[in-house]
Amino acid sequence: MSTIRVECYAGYRGDQYPLRFILGQQVLEVEEVEDQWYGPTSQFFRVRAADGNIYILRHDQERDIWTLEAFRGKQVSD
Repeated sequence: MSTIRVECYAGYRGDQYPLRFILGQQVLEVEEVEDQWYGPTSQFFRVRAADGNIYILRHDQERDIWTLEAFRGKQVSD
């Protein structure tokens, strides 16, 4: 799990969902939030980024820290 920087859509409830995130030097635009769920102190988002890959992002709401929890590369068809 690595800490990342995330820019979010901020609605009336504050930061509501990720718009883009930064991995190393690469800025990845979120094309779709495929799912989201809540843990005791965190909110999780499964997103498809502009690179075609799927990422699980975790927002620790108490500490306001974002982490990359999982990654799945895009499927390449034959």
